[in-house]
Amino acid sequence: PAEEAAVAEVEPLRVLASFYPLVHAVEQVGGDLVEVASLTPAGAEPHDVELSPAQLREMSEADAVVYLSGFQPAVDDAIASRQPGNVLDVFDAADLQPAPEEHDHAHEEEEKQEPAEEEHTADDGHDDHSGLDPHFWLDPTRLAAVGEQIAAALSQAAPEHAETFAENAAAFTADLTALDAAFTDGLAQCERDVVITGHTAFGYLADRYGFTEIGVAGIDPEAEPSPARLREIAFEVREHGVTAVYTESAANPAVAETLASDLGLEVLVLDPIETLADPASDYRGVMESNLEALRTGLGCG
Repeated sequence: PAEEAAVAEVEPLRVLASFYPLVHAVEQVGGDLVEVASLTPAGAEPHDVELSPAQLREMSEADAVVYLSGFQPAVDDAIASRQPGNVLDVFDAADLQPAPEEHDHAHEEEEKQEPAEEEHTADDGHDDHSGLDPHFWLDPTRLAAVGEQIAAALSQAAPEHAETFAENAAAFTADLTALDAAFTDGLAQCERDVVITGHTAFGYLADRYGFTEIGVAGIDPEAEPSPARLREIAFEVREHGVTAVYTESAANPAVAETLASDLGLEVLVLDPIETLADPASDYRGVMESNLEALRTGLGCG
């Protein structure tokens, strides 16, 4: 009983994470030792988030704040003005890459763009990350690297639990390594290697598992494709024998449905997991659904 009382007295660390994939990583690494709140309401588009006065107050009082600089302007501004104590910017661990070009020579262009790496060291403003793709968590190995960094930040806030955080981070990494292997195996033998998506959120997934993503719109999900762009997409579909077009769970499927009916394609869902559409699921579950949708669209054996 005395031991139980001691356990009950452990006050969980109050951690604010800026959007769902970081909330998930903090939950996995912190376990029962953390209480995590998200700065982005469930189902909201993280990029457009505005913070309430209550959230700003919470930020000043939190034991740790975890965010990705350059992704959510309101969060960047709040951190710059409030300067909360223990802040972790996962930017370096995530190792962001240039956003894909909005045409099918994406990979060649990315290689030419390597100098963009230097830009983000100039200062900590949020303009210098433009041109980088924020969706790092769609590559499980990058999310694992962020998990390790979160363990270090939590250990700084509660050194007495450092060993537990390190063990949890190792378990999280092992789980993500297994997920990575499932994708590698599941997409190893496919008839096709081109994926048509609503917007180019899946560059890390494509790079990691060896397919090409062609976005109807660019990195901005709200952008309306021009008639010329839709003609280019129709050409790509015929050129690569594409049988499916992907829409997102939270996006308006109108463009995908129009393309599908014009070109005789199946409409499938790929979720960029910026937010959690279904509270009964989690990062792992959504990634597994994404893998099945990719296997269907790419004709994988």
